[in-house]
Amino acid sequence: MSFLTVTFAALYYAATVLLVVGLARRIRLYWKTPAPLKIPTTPAPTSTGGVVMRMFREVVFFESLFKSTKWTWLFGWLFHLGLFAVLFRHLRYFQEPVWAPVVWVSPLFKYLAFAMIIGLLGLLARRLFVDRVRYISAPSDFLMLFLLIGIGATGALTTFVTHTDVVAVKSFFRHLMTFNFDTMPNVPTDPLMVAHLGLVVVLMIVFPISKLLHAPGVFFSPTRNQVDNPREQRHIADWARKLEQ
Repeated sequence: MSFLTVTFAALYYAATVLLVVGLARRIRLYWKTPAPLKIPTTPAPTSTGGVVMRMFREVVFFESLFKSTKWTWLFGWLFHLGLFAVLFRHLRYFQEPVWAPVVWVSPLFKYLAFAMIIGLLGLLARRLFVDRVRYISAPSDFLMLFLLIGIGATGALTTFVTHTDVVAVKSFFRHLMTFNFDTMPNVPTDPLMVAHLGLVVVLMIVFPISKLLHAPGVFFSPTRNQVDNPREQRHIADWARKLEQ
């Protein structure tokens, strides 16, 4: 194995541990954080089924963002749609045999990488040219956008320009998954693929400590996940219920 292969193997193992442990700790914190007040954003559903439908619309269609600002919604939804398609298509690098749905949609989904990049560029332009958004933007906000744009751009270039050896890439990750170091193939020497893999490692490391945590965090937002029934049922936080006992 080459030095580059060993380096990427070590980086991906370390990044995976940091990602899983960091996400687990953050989700546990979200789960344990008390919600002492009944504060659903009205108009809010009055049943559990209504809350489920509200969360579905929020996660899939970004309902509240659509009501707030149409341009941000458009670019944000384009980015997330493209990201979903790209991640779904990337399942083929970890499966053998590859699921039939992944095989069917891969020829189409690869073009949605451009939707992801366009969405990110729109969100970047929003932070650069909208005064009130630029005023509250931290350097980390721009760095995160540049990181995602870099991942999308290098990935698209390896698909449509340099045509990286995907068989070797898949073999590399399949061996990583099974800890089969003896026959692990070398990482492709294509500079674009090396850059793409390196940027993905960076994203995995910073994800648990970044604003990207809104992905799991949206499910724990009391303004979205609470039933609007304060008159029918008294809302008592867990810690307050223990004090009453």
